[in-house]
Amino acid sequence: MELTDLLMSFLTLSALEIVLGIDNLIFIALVADGVQPEYRRKVRLLGLSLALIIRVAMLLGLSWIMQLTEPLLTVAEQEISARDLLLLGGGLFLLWKSTVEMHADIGGVEEKRAMVAAQSLQGAILQIGIIDLVFSFDSIITAVGIGSNLYIMISAIMVSMVVMLVASEGISHFLRTYPTFKMLALSFILMIGVVLIAEGLHMHIPKGYIYFAFAFSLGVEFLNILASKKRKK
Repeated sequence: MELTDLLMSFLTLSALEIVLGIDNLIFIALVADGVQPEYRRKVRLLGLSLALIIRVAMLLGLSWIMQLTEPLLTVAEQEISARDLLLLGGGLFLLWKSTVEMHADIGGVEEKRAMVAAQSLQGAILQIGIIDLVFSFDSIITAVGIGSNLYIMISAIMVSMVVMLVASEGISHFLRTYPTFKMLALSFILMIGVVLIAEGLHMHIPKGYIYFAFAFSLGVEFLNILASKKRKK
């Protein structure tokens, strides 16, 4: 493969990995916001490092990963694989997590403080590890579908993780500053959970629709904030 082709493959993969990592990044930011302030930076760092390790390990063990798509059992004439079970479990977990976070935010300051006090560092890392494992499937499938050079795929994943690490603190601060955006982020995570459950049941819902809806909602909310600031002036 020529140098130009390698470079284009690297840039394309890096961009796609960053886009596909948005849901992972938002989830990590939300989990980090749910622990004591002194642990938040550590949670974001450990969460993204764990995501990188899982993705690289999956690439190195690609033949084993492919075996996860083989049927384990049949339910109502539908074949179920280990990948399907993982997607179903991850989707249900996201539904539960986003619902709990929404309930705590709507419940008020005291309920939010109680939830933060009850959340341990180990519990936060465990939650992130579970979702990193689920989200890594999309990342690896995309990498394998576009690239054929293992080093290029690993490099693209590392670049996307560095970009997300740099952006993570800013996103966490932004979500704490603007509660309406946090509610939008939770709604996005809720929808991703629904998509994962659908994928686990072999019903494909293009994620592009979810990303577009999320981006449109963010745009509308930005306009609302600008309009509110102008009214105050």
